[in-house]
Amino acid sequence: MFDAEPSAVKISKKDTCIIEIVTDAEAKKQAEALQQLLERINKEENVTWGQQFINACLLHPTKNDDGEIEDISGIDAVMHFFAIGWKVIFSLVPPPHYLGGWACFVLALIMIGLVTAVVGEIANLMGCVIGLKPGVTAITFVAIGTSLPDTFASKKAAEADRYADSAVGNITGSNSVNVFLGLGLPWVIASIYYQRCDPPTNYKVPSKGLDLSVALFLVASLIAIFLLVARRVFLRGELGGSKCGRTFSATILVSLWILYVSTCSMA
Repeated sequence: MFDAEPSAVKISKKDTCIIEIVTDAEAKKQAEALQQLLERINKEENVTWGQQFINACLLHPTKNDDGEIEDISGIDAVMHFFAIGWKVIFSLVPPPHYLGGWACFVLALIMIGLVTAVVGEIANLMGCVIGLKPGVTAITFVAIGTSLPDTFASKKAAEADRYADSAVGNITGSNSVNVFLGLGLPWVIASIYYQRCDPPTNYKVPSKGLDLSVALFLVASLIAIFLLVARRVFLRGELGGSKCGRTFSATILVSLWILYVSTCSMA
């Protein structure tokens, strides 16, 4: 005989079982979030080219992945006001479901190239007005303008993913593309072009002070990698952790960037 009675099932003298079914709130919440995600995917697949321009101009409350309504904040309104022109321009890119996604992929690359060109020209003008050297302008204004999208993408990846692979991989992959493809592809095109000229000439652009910049960048990169490895060993994760650990790691990384820019500017 057991003295304790079950909490969910009670047996009376009439041999009747009373079963109380309690809804799993967490499972229900996940099911609703999955349903909303599927509805969002179906909605994006059915969006038309003209609807993209309408969505670019609209600003309204949205639902997050948990199904909760998120109101418009003051920062969202200000950012929408300043970015609405860019949103309308980027709406020229076809929806992803057109032509199997190839039209969106090609035109998105073209848009990225145009934005990079605009950022480069504005940075050169600012450097000329302020009196900065072209090398300093390249590692400050141009680098920040082209790397901020990667920063926000890594932030979103860190918030959405359980692990830090997507966030860290996005940054390292972006820099790999910048170094290997961003430098290698233009060099190949320029070399082929100058070899086809009459008379053929070798393509070369002399650098001034690049040796110090590259050496300092390599040292700072090794320190950053060592920091990530140390965080994995001692804190069991590259991102997150206690407030003290996050502040310490962020301070080191930001200090490395300031040291790199300051040293290259004074060289």
